Amino acid sequence: MDRREFLHGLTAAGASTVLGGSPAPAIAEPAPETTRVRLAHRPLLCEAPNYVAEELLRSEGFTDVQYVRRTQGAAEDAVGAGEVDITMLFAAPMVLRVDVGAPLVFLAGVHTGCVEVFASEGIRSFADLKGKTFGIPAFRSAPHILTATMVAHVGLSPERDIVWAVHPVSELPGRLAQGQIDAFMASPPWAQEVREKKIGHVILNTLTDRPWSQYFCCMVVANAEFVRRHPAAAKRALRAILKASDICALEPERVARFLVEKGYVARLDYALQTMKDVAYGRWREFNPHDTVRFYALRLHEAGLIRSSPQKILAQGTDWRFLNELKKELKS
Repeated sequence: MDRREFLHGLTAAGASTVLGGSPAPAIAEPAPETTRVRLAHRPLLCEAPNYVAEELLRSEGFTDVQYVRRTQGAAEDAVGAGEVDITMLFAAPMVLRVDVGAPLVFLAGVHTGCVEVFASEGIRSFADLKGKTFGIPAFRSAPHILTATMVAHVGLSPERDIVWAVHPVSELPGRLAQGQIDAFMASPPWAQEVREKKIGHVILNTLTDRPWSQYFCCMVVANAEFVRRHPAAAKRALRAILKASDICALEPERVARFLVEKGYVARLDYALQTMKDVAYGRWREFNPHDTVRFYALRLHEAGLIRSSPQKILAQGTDWRFLNELKKELKS
């Protein structure tokens, strides 16, 4: 089953229910000002709507849909650098980039928690991480910034109380098993693999543990200049990603097969478990404004950003397209 067959079969089975309306945009709506759109490609399974959205983007008038390969850390920088136009990414590291003046804006939330923190025996909570070594794939990456906010939340200093060790994502489970690091953060599909191999134990799961489970984890962000120059294109691209999130929520088995067949993940069981666990389709329910404020507060308290939450919200958010789409794509 290729991408077109997947989405054709899905929409034929009931597009009005799954997609909130026809996959084709309204005739009266302005055409996109550009037919090229670029999204980030890592891929992380929690960012599945990025990839499911490809044919929906084509139905929105984008004839040149590109996926820009970047590692964690580099993917977050790519939006402000103008290498990526619009994409799904973890919220917290993008707040950090707004603080330093990167030209990007949050457009919507997509889903709540999707990451887990694994630790060695003897570490039962984040308070026990004082003086311990935490493995991360890169500084300023999502695992680094998310962990820093969590450390600060329990009264520790991310700079003084944690030893950060940079290693490739693939090496982190083995280093934990060998005692070279004391903890690390994992997202799907690596989290499933770590649990299957019984490496360490989970001390925090953002799917279930408050306050992290009460806010968006991944959000849609866009290059500010792309939005300014191409507002119709920005809205159409956002609509495709949000519809793709609905598909992930309502058709987890079909999405899991699609992700395996397209090579985004090797194992169907990992993909299916992620589709069932991650709270896709919640973009209508949670408030993205609250999420950006929450992470801005946590990062400010941790001393990782200088801007106030009010300034971050004023210069780094644009909810006009989301507000329109909430009315347009009613459940």
